Amino acid sequence: MSGVCRAVLVVCVLSFCGVVTTEAQTSPPPAPSCASKSNSSCDECLQNVTCLWCFSTRQCIDYPARNILPPRSVCPLNEARWGLCWVNFQVLIITMAVVGGIIIIAVFICCFCCCKCERIGNKREDAKMERQTRARKIRQKERRAEMQVRHDEIRQKYGLTKDNPYSRMDDS
Repeated sequence: MSGVCRAVLVVCVLSFCGVVTTEAQTSPPPAPSCASKSNSSCDECLQNVTCLWCFSTRQCIDYPARNILPPRSVCPLNEARWGLCWVNFQVLIITMAVVGGIIIIAVFICCFCCCKCERIGNKREDAKMERQTRARKIRQKERRAEMQVRHDEIRQKYGLTKDNPYSRMDDS
């Protein structure tokens, strides 16, 4: 993996894990009960972040923290509001899933592009190495041919020509 791929991967892991900084914490004053804000308005109920507003029953209830999503028996998802009155809980879940999917796809595309760019660089190096290898082979063939010519000259000088390999046997 290239350095860029590693950096993107580290940033993504840290952003998904949520790097936490520690600060001095003081206990906040106890918030009023969510049930005490029932039959009021959605805005009043959602001032406390632990409250969930149900439009169908017009009740302000404690958010069921044990469950990720509030159960249908408490309030249907399309009627539940948490955080902001104009944000439908069902739409919020779908939107978060889509945004999360887009982020994951973007990370994969970035990693793919980084790795592809890295491979293009390797192709350039591979082509350079191939050219060098071909040049070495050509020089080696030339040297081999020169050596062969020299050896043939020496054989001819001493009467050991390659034309008749059995010439030494005929002399005796």
